[in-house]
Amino acid sequence: HNLEMKHLPGADPELVLLSHRYEELERIPLSDMTQEEINQLVQELGFYRKETPDAPVPEEFQFAPAKPLPTLLPPQTPTADGKTPLKRDKEEHPDL
Repeated sequence: HNLEMKHLPGADPELVLLSHRYEELERIPLSDMTQEEINQLVQELGFYRKETPDAPVPEEFQFAPAKPLPTLLPPQTPTADGKTPLKRDKEEHPDL
């Protein structure tokens, strides 16, 4: 459930984990793994294996193996003029 196999000729096999918004979270190379090791990996990641292709998926596994959403940053305290200061990385250009 929630696992899709795509064969890309010439590409090294890898497991690509996506968020619920289809944003890439992680890539795991599979070239050096056996089928048994890959099966164990997807089970450890929380994927649900149906008994048959048309079997229902229990409610608790509907969104599995979804990882929790990242925690939100705490709100910043506004300055005296009521505006929230912008926080920039040291490397970030102020015009961007």
